Amino acid sequence: MNTPHPSKPTSGDFTKTAGWLDWYAGPAKPTFTVPAGAVDAHCHVFGPGAQFPYAPERKYTPCDASHKQLFALRDQLGFSRNVVVQATCHGADNAAMVDALQHSAGMARGIATVKRSISDGELQALHTAGVRGVRFNFVKRLVDFTPKDELLEIANRIKPLGWHVVIYFEAVDLPELWDFFTTLPTTVVVDHMGRPDTSKPVDGPEFELFVRFMREHSNVWSKVSCPERLSVTGPNAVGGEQQAYRDVVPFAKRIVETFPDRVLWGTDWPHPNLKNHMPDDGLLVDFIPHIANTAALQHKLLVSNPMRLYWPEEN
Repeated sequence: MNTPHPSKPTSGDFTKTAGWLDWYAGPAKPTFTVPAGAVDAHCHVFGPGAQFPYAPERKYTPCDASHKQLFALRDQLGFSRNVVVQATCHGADNAAMVDALQHSAGMARGIATVKRSISDGELQALHTAGVRGVRFNFVKRLVDFTPKDELLEIANRIKPLGWHVVIYFEAVDLPELWDFFTTLPTTVVVDHMGRPDTSKPVDGPEFELFVRFMREHSNVWSKVSCPERLSVTGPNAVGGEQQAYRDVVPFAKRIVETFPDRVLWGTDWPHPNLKNHMPDDGLLVDFIPHIANTAALQHKLLVSNPMRLYWPEEN
């Protein structure tokens, strides 16, 4: 495992949140070769704060992580495209994310955070820049509660643009949120399998509810990403064979094999709010063949599914 990127002074008046781990500056080259045209379908940019200040209402202050560094990582890992998800530290100011899209030569799409007050013209400008969805965050430690009627209004306004809704929540909250999620009129993409508790059985009632959620609602997709957030066993290899985050494998593998046409994968670079360990992004890529163990599943996960959702005009 590489040594962490050294802490960098933040710009302006922003001081990085205590305990925050910075991303790895030199990730390993993966041993798994991703298929041609692969998409990293979940990543972020932070600032740089001097150019794109962080939101006053943010609940954390990150290290800077620019689009130049993101695209360098993309090339290092062998990917062709990115989906850049608006970070909560920037609130509803999507400028840093849009700037990344505008510097991508059409090889990145975006997921925005918007408020009810956004105009139709502003939505169209985001669409022209490459935005294809909005994110609703229900993780209470990260964001303040937004009224569900406001979120539903936003979902209905973006539907004519062909956008989808990305939802971020924790497994224990799915029963409470189920009715709202099932009223959303668009494709719905769940971040990180709804953050299951991987210390519980993969066929136990909590994860079974998530599988049922996907089975009963054909508009629901899932990202099978972020094992570094979900794992109890951690990133260590066992018995000489690479089995990093092995306790997450059964959960992600089940979703990939059960819903092969509705799964996505992403690095989650630069890994917001991690305080226990910072993953080597090359190691995360080497997690992929453990959860999608045929070339056909790998192609769906990394190429055909994200292209269908984010670049349908090229299909």
